[in-house]
Amino acid sequence: MGSRFDITVTASDSIVGYQHIDTAIAEITRIEKLISSWDGASETSEINRNAGIKPVKVSPELFDLIKNALTISKLTDGAFDISYASMDKIWKFDGSMTTIPSEEQIKASIAKVGFENIILDKEKNTVFLKLEGMKIGFGAIGKGYAADMTKALLIRNEVSSGIINASGDMNTWGKQPDGSDWKVAITNPLDKNKVFALLPIKNGAVVTSGNYEKYVNFNGKRYTHIIDPRTGYPATGIISVTVFAPKAELADALATSVFVMGKEAGLDRINQLPKVECIIIDDKGNITKSNHIEIDKL
Repeated sequence: MGSRFDITVTASDSIVGYQHIDTAIAEITRIEKLISSWDGASETSEINRNAGIKPVKVSPELFDLIKNALTISKLTDGAFDISYASMDKIWKFDGSMTTIPSEEQIKASIAKVGFENIILDKEKNTVFLKLEGMKIGFGAIGKGYAADMTKALLIRNEVSSGIINASGDMNTWGKQPDGSDWKVAITNPLDKNKVFALLPIKNGAVVTSGNYEKYVNFNGKRYTHIIDPRTGYPATGIISVTVFAPKAELADALATSVFVMGKEAGLDRINQLPKVECIIIDDKGNITKSNHIEIDKL
């Protein structure tokens, strides 16, 4: 998945602990083979190859993951969309871009994006992308899903507590060996060497999405690497979103969505969801939080 996974488990001894970690690595590898669009043999690649041609029969697991993704797309009014992979990469955040792409280029870049063109057939377990050249990708949900599935497997294997950290997508269960809750540090995006808050996580997930490393400035405006799949323009105004949710898959998708939706709309949507909370930091350094979260500032 192009990401680093750090796995922490509690166990009676290191031999048992490493056996559990090997089990976790095998599960993450299995999921990568299922959802990777870089692996030509994956079901995801097969779906993309047949875009505009024919439906593709997939495993129940991938079908359900895509179905969940479409539910989140509807929930976020299209701010989250796995068909973002169809987008032409016209925005460059490596220092090579000297001008903003034209309106025509931007409009053309999203011509094949649109979750409503992903057709699922529950009876046949098939997925069909209506437009030729259309693609799906799990970059904004895959790591979280892998963390959820790995956590569930380890719990079935009677691992009493641990953490799956998928490059910042954190999923925890149980407690630390001393009986205290696992805690997550929220980085200050204006100074990433500093932490501004420490929050306990009780059998849940937390995902932070930040754009403080990949962005460009034009005419005094900051454009981030997180692109709105509906417009083709980068998200602006927010530099960090942290979402707490029961599952990392949901937290992963919502963190990206809040960036795209903006502070007011994003916060309003989060406040309507049960057991989901968020912390938003805007480009002025202001901290805004959802209704039921308590921050212990450091």
